[in-house]
Amino acid sequence: MAKVFYSPLVHLLGALLVILTPIFIQGVEGTIGINYGTVADDLPPPVQVARFLLESTFIRSVRLFDANPEILKAFAHTGISVTPNVPNDFIPHLTKLSFARQWVETNVLPHIPATNIVRILVGNEVISTANKLLIGSLVPAMETLHAALVERSLDRLIQISTPHSLGILASSSPPSTGKFRPGYDIHILKPLLDFLRATNSPFMINPYPFFGFSQNTLDYALFRPNPGVFDENTRLTYTNMLDAQLDAVYSALKLLDFEDIEIVIAETGWPSKGDPGQAGVDVGSAAEYNRKLMQHVMSGVGTPLMPNRTFETYIFALFNEDLKPGPTCERNFGLFKPNMTPVYDIGILRPTVANAANAAAPVNDHSHTNSRTYLLILLYVCLMCL
Repeated sequence: MAKVFYSPLVHLLGALLVILTPIFIQGVEGTIGINYGTVADDLPPPVQVARFLLESTFIRSVRLFDANPEILKAFAHTGISVTPNVPNDFIPHLTKLSFARQWVETNVLPHIPATNIVRILVGNEVISTANKLLIGSLVPAMETLHAALVERSLDRLIQISTPHSLGILASSSPPSTGKFRPGYDIHILKPLLDFLRATNSPFMINPYPFFGFSQNTLDYALFRPNPGVFDENTRLTYTNMLDAQLDAVYSALKLLDFEDIEIVIAETGWPSKGDPGQAGVDVGSAAEYNRKLMQHVMSGVGTPLMPNRTFETYIFALFNEDLKPGPTCERNFGLFKPNMTPVYDIGILRPTVANAANAAAPVNDHSHTNSRTYLLILLYVCLMCL
């Protein structure tokens, strides 16, 4: 068993990086995106949302769950990258070229180039639906939609992909044993990966440590100091659950000889409110997960099996959505309230906005420029001492 050591210097560096995330994020706009869901009856108009993201945050990538024309129009001339979504129900129809052409003419052509559409997602977690029609139609639908883009000379500007839940894995622990579910691996995922490789598009995954943690693994899920999880096969130690989930996906890709495909985190997040007695569900835990998530995916450290890399990551979600079904936590993944004030601040607000927000909540005030300057100097000195 490998031993994990935690020196005071390591703890200090970790704390400094969390505090200084707002400084670092200015240099990596585009790495962190946001999921803009709309299952609510109290959200601001899309034009107001687009202006808020542009003027008040560092977010420059937005993923949608449909192709709402009002939202697509709202992001025109902002430069923000937008990824619309074809709903699952449309997938069987999309296998027909005539339908794919019409979808492009209706949902893409009216908005480009004013709106920066960079990727189209076909469905969401389709393989996990167990719907044989949807699953069998997925790859043909992606291929046909791509053909419709080729006809319009848009294939080099707009990628096509589809997000998956971790339910596509038959095994994920330890990460080195990650493999796709039998039957789906060869008949669905291999053709899908062939398509992604041929079109230079990413494999998109929705890893949620929130849905995988227990009372005993909360620190592991929240990037807190913990003993780690040792993988006997690779002799590597995992200090957070997200890395383990990503490396399980990587192992599954490698098993099919597709380890060169880029992995994009299409969704991940942590709710700030849950049902009474629900462990680990509170504002502090949500803020901690998302702050440390940003720090980690932007750091360039990568994962044990994918070192020295960053991950394009979309946090779920922009707003709390009051009409979502299910337990309380499902309606409370948002970073912002409908009035666009932060549920908590993770460092994506521009300094002037963050200062105003923190003035209303002085307990969470980490925005003093002078303090950050001193901390940045201290961090540099600590790094030089390593």
